[in-house]
Amino acid sequence: MMLVYWSDIHTSKGEFKMSVKINPVPKITLSDQVAGNLAASIIRGDFPPESQLPSERDLVAQLDISRSTLREALKVLAESKLIEARPGVGWFVCRLDDKNIGKAHALSGKQRVPTEPLGSAGVNLTDGDGQEKPRVTLGSTETPTGPRRLPVAKEKPLKIPNLKKDRFGTFDFISWWEREKVEAAKVLVVGAGALGNEVVKNLALMGVGHIFVIDFDTIEAANLSRSILFRETDNNRQKAEVVAARAKEINPNVHVQYLHGDVTTDLGLGIFRRMDVIIGCLDNREARLAINRFSYWMGKPWVDGAIQELLGLVRVFVPGEGACYECTLTEQARRDLALRYSCPLLARQNILLGKVPTTPTIASIIGSMQSQEALKLIHDMNVEAGKVTHFNGLTNHMHTTAYVPREDCESHWVYGDITELPLRAETATLEDLLGIAKSDLGPEAVIELDQELVLDLECLHCNTKEAILQPMSEVSFEAAHCPNCGMMREVNMTHFITGDEPFLHRTLASIGIPPLHVLRVNNIEEYRFYELTGDLAETLHFSDFESKQPEDTRPLKDRIKIMDAAPAAADESNNPTTGKIKLLD
Repeated sequence: MMLVYWSDIHTSKGEFKMSVKINPVPKITLSDQVAGNLAASIIRGDFPPESQLPSERDLVAQLDISRSTLREALKVLAESKLIEARPGVGWFVCRLDDKNIGKAHALSGKQRVPTEPLGSAGVNLTDGDGQEKPRVTLGSTETPTGPRRLPVAKEKPLKIPNLKKDRFGTFDFISWWEREKVEAAKVLVVGAGALGNEVVKNLALMGVGHIFVIDFDTIEAANLSRSILFRETDNNRQKAEVVAARAKEINPNVHVQYLHGDVTTDLGLGIFRRMDVIIGCLDNREARLAINRFSYWMGKPWVDGAIQELLGLVRVFVPGEGACYECTLTEQARRDLALRYSCPLLARQNILLGKVPTTPTIASIIGSMQSQEALKLIHDMNVEAGKVTHFNGLTNHMHTTAYVPREDCESHWVYGDITELPLRAETATLEDLLGIAKSDLGPEAVIELDQELVLDLECLHCNTKEAILQPMSEVSFEAAHCPNCGMMREVNMTHFITGDEPFLHRTLASIGIPPLHVLRVNNIEEYRFYELTGDLAETLHFSDFESKQPEDTRPLKDRIKIMDAAPAAADESNNPTTGKIKLLD
């Protein structure tokens, strides 16, 4: 590439001539252009000092370049002291000073064309006289032109609420608050212990319109020290039921539903599919992994919280944005969870035994942060997906770091189009579903189960075999021992239904498939997804504890009216009150 400069030259005879000067132009590589774009974004303040750049995978997708090109650009920025690498975490922006500001401007000059700030959250604001204010990019903590601004709901009308009658009146003063979104929102809360108590309380106070609570545990005395919604009279009651009932007491306008069950096996994917946010208030990896996969499959965000003594953490996982929960697991954690497959019955039993000591203060702090993240998701506000915020109650320090996504993560799979079938888990058989699948995908179609189906238990010592045909979650570790010799029996199980099984007449519910579930079917080349939508009305209703027709509590004497005397019919008894007494409505 060359640049041509034209200049005027006068000769000694006064003649006017035109001369040409040609200078070579340095070649600009694609990595230089990428480095220039990123440098310009840093100068503009799109990436404030100490903030973390998006993951390499996200940058590759946004800039439409190869990973090798991106890494060359990042290397250029690092050599210019504009960014720095933090091993195991990611790239972070350095502060601009006299040493690197010149290099930043030099790199930004290598852009082919002016670029918009990375990300699409920028807004232009105007002041009272119509003058445009400097551009502010949401998601930043500070820009060269001013502090970060909260989003404003578009065309929000001015409303003066009646604070004596409207419980959410003050919320309308919040610029970004949208009451309709909050009232229409559906939130699933998994776990009704210390964290679940705080989260559900906050959701009810904020007026979240639909709350679904699931937990398999019951209340005991030790729960009372850290669970705001439990009372001494609740001993041995189901946690999910009590939490849902108390939410309705806090705010009668919310609609609640509860399920006493295990989220890993008892909750259909159709419920996840219809939620806006899932909040995990758990204390074991197996349940977290289940929520992570279910949420990712259905394309739903979820908020995780964990507490121990005075320590806690909060993290938001959004499918396709950064790391998911499974990405965060260490190799040791993966080996522990792998026990579920090498000795599944024992592994499941051991996982569910854990008890974690906590305080009500840390539960309140972390539960509040989880509720706030859910509120931001409901309002489509910016969240730090794939990152974790740690709170240390001993030192009152808080910091946020990013997880590194795993390219080979098994959770990173979003279901395709879902076919809604008018089938119910209690009545539809394996043969019914397989028939539909084979008509769609051909004779090679098989049903892929979410959990292993235990076919039988075989004792090699006694040479006996006991037919089971139950999901693994319903077979205990003790049941795996031979009743004759006491030896541990071999567990024979399957993960697929091919059509050759002798039990195709069994219903879907009888082999552990929950109502309103979404089942996977494949023929090796492609998948199809079928929902048992016939279960919808009974499975997802949000009508628990809805007020019924109030019972008439007036004394009987106030509900009786003495009628005028009337002649008794020929077939009536000689009771003197016949025809004279009427109960008032």
